Amino acid sequence: MQAYERKQLLERVEREGATVGAEIPDRIEIAGEEIDLQEFVFEIKRRETVPEGERERVEHAKRNLRRERLRRVERIEEDDIDRAEGEELAGSIIGIDRALNALESLGPTDLEAESKAQEAADKKRWTSFLKKALGRDDGPSRRGR
Repeated sequence: MQAYERKQLLERVEREGATVGAEIPDRIEIAGEEIDLQEFVFEIKRRETVPEGERERVEHAKRNLRRERLRRVERIEEDDIDRAEGEELAGSIIGIDRALNALESLGPTDLEAESKAQEAADKKRWTSFLKKALGRDDGPSRRGR
């Protein structure tokens, strides 16, 4: 494969919106293990949120998918492959990205929960500050009024 073809494939997999219209692969091999990826994603996606017992399984799957995606991108970047194999790898990377997008969109993640808790704490501190600044605080710091 020529350098410009390699660059085109890499640009294609990194393009914003590359997953629009892409399908999640039926099966994928990750670390030598065949996984029914489409079935797994649809099974998890049918639920509103990921149940506590399934959360670790989903996080593990996402880590494995990210690792496999990186491995496949590196094959396009570095391996001696032909154009057809490069196209197949690019298609599978986009399919992995589609599966990751679907799994990432499930219910609030721990980071989202932390962010919401932080935002609530910030609002509480801000409200408290404004009350003190406007003289509407009935707390112990208020004297003789």
